[in-house]
Amino acid sequence: MNELTLTRTSLYDCHVKAGAKLVPFAGFELPVSYSGLVEEHMAVRNQCGMFDVSHMGQFMVEGPEALDLIQWITTNDASNLSPGKVQYSCMPNGKGGIVDDLLVYQLGEEQYMLVVNAANREKDWNWIDLNNRWNCSIRDESDDWSLIALQGPEAASFLQPHCDLPQVNEIPYYSFKTGTVCKQSCIVSATGYTGAGGFELYVKNDAAPVIWSTLESAGVKLCGLGARDTLRLEAGFCLYGNDIDETTSPIAAGLGWITKFTKDFVDAAQLAEEKKEGTRQILRGLVVQERGIPRQGYEVLDLNNTIIGRVTSGTSSPSLGQGIALAYIDCNHAQLGNVVKIQIRKNTVLASVTRSGFLPK
Repeated sequence: MNELTLTRTSLYDCHVKAGAKLVPFAGFELPVSYSGLVEEHMAVRNQCGMFDVSHMGQFMVEGPEALDLIQWITTNDASNLSPGKVQYSCMPNGKGGIVDDLLVYQLGEEQYMLVVNAANREKDWNWIDLNNRWNCSIRDESDDWSLIALQGPEAASFLQPHCDLPQVNEIPYYSFKTGTVCKQSCIVSATGYTGAGGFELYVKNDAAPVIWSTLESAGVKLCGLGARDTLRLEAGFCLYGNDIDETTSPIAAGLGWITKFTKDFVDAAQLAEEKKEGTRQILRGLVVQERGIPRQGYEVLDLNNTIIGRVTSGTSSPSLGQGIALAYIDCNHAQLGNVVKIQIRKNTVLASVTRSGFLPK
């Protein structure tokens, strides 16, 4: 994809002015870093940083049977939602794999917003449209919305002076309220992809630059995709295309907690059988015990050098000061605390098997 075909978000001029390093990502031209990955990462962990994630897609699902469609295409039980609540879920593909993972927002009694990954926008739309046999409409509003992720333990302190909602710090996790930020209409959602707390701010495109600039002037650290990836990996959050895809089962990916068999949905019978019988491999965390940085695609070996899995995401953790990874590992080697090897170029390094989240509880 050449530069001329990349989409620019409404915050593009802000990024250029701030000296961001811009890279192609999911068809967009987005900042990978400003001052440096580690500095940005630690700002989010310890204070506050913000990301332009306007590349994410937004589909509106409305009508008397909107819930019926969502219940069928997603694994989680959306009947547990109410207006003002958010749910993490995924869409099975009819073959035991995953079309995409997504957030489901209930905006009103018969109105929902699905937030999907940018790279999957067209595929997701076609899949939802194909499965829509209910009395509801779907509308792609992705091009109308900008999304600013304000993340970190001090996010509420930076947001509150510019927001008309009282006590934003008391918005429950995975809930949202509609108000104004910098006098611009905004959905303020207590969600995020960093494990550091904070908010995601959904605004129409023309409102985004004033919010971004105001928060930047207030001292919020500007952050790029590089820090976003290391933050989400420390938190153990899956990245579509790395840790989950059309070939991976939600059960094997550790997403059984969002796979609810209290209702019928695409692939429900197959996934119920997998949950009962177990899968051949399971997604685990790996913490490297020696020097070395695991990367996607590296082989995981047992102590006899037999291949037992592969790394799907890996990095050097800025918070922990050691290499960490997510990897699919054969279940008979996936016991927590088990020691395995990771093949890093010509060398192997020892690593311990952990749960997928690496941050202290």
